[in-house]
Amino acid sequence: MLRFFPEKNKTFQEEQEYTFDSELPVPKHIAIIMDGNGRWAQNRRLPRVAGHKEGMETVKKITKHASYLGVKVLTLYAFSTENWKRPEEEVNFLMQLPVDFFDTFVPELMKENVRVNVMGEYDVLPAHTQDAVNRAVKQTSENTGMILNFALNYGSRAEMVSAVKNIATDITTKNIEVEQIDDDFIADYLMTGFLPKEVRDPEVLIRTSGEERISNFLLWQIAYSELLFTKELWPDYSEASLENSIAIFQHRNRRFGGLKNKEENK
Repeated sequence: MLRFFPEKNKTFQEEQEYTFDSELPVPKHIAIIMDGNGRWAQNRRLPRVAGHKEGMETVKKITKHASYLGVKVLTLYAFSTENWKRPEEEVNFLMQLPVDFFDTFVPELMKENVRVNVMGEYDVLPAHTQDAVNRAVKQTSENTGMILNFALNYGSRAEMVSAVKNIATDITTKNIEVEQIDDDFIADYLMTGFLPKEVRDPEVLIRTSGEERISNFLLWQIAYSELLFTKELWPDYSEASLENSIAIFQHRNRRFGGLKNKEENK
């Protein structure tokens, strides 16, 4: 077939395995949708709660390895505002999980110099869950290493609605001018506003289990995040899996809407 215009090189490639390179940049902020606990358990003919329990062991491994690799913030989607729709027995187990998790893991977090933060509407959680969360946050508050940021009873749309309401209130009570409102201003009102500006937005969002959706997680913050979807179920996600995810990130061409060189514009 005759071509009147030269054919551009096809740049799309299937995602491939890469080798993690410690000399290349590591994401400062990684966010993970920890999906697949229930399926992991069902595949082994175990109750779903067994998958959640195993998933907490994975949290421990990934937290320590992310800290070791130099990640500054690790945000984990632990419980969404939509998860209340699950069976009562499963929800009750999930509400007890932070108690058991922090009781055993906080001493290790202290050794690793990891600071715990929890964002979300956790003031409506059961008292024993709130107590465990508050203790962990207080006990690790002086740590200066990686921030382990749990999204607990979190939903991104609710986060943004709350931010808008608070901005509207402050406009009327603090004499804020509408012209002052920009991206940074809004980001200050989001639940990630406690983080330093340079690490508020995840550089990479990982979702396990093969599902390819965002599920109401950090919708504002992931505007320019690299999205990685892996078929591994969360309990199977290992330190090597994390390194492979970072390796893929290291080989992504991050342009932020622009072009990095003249060749890309041909």
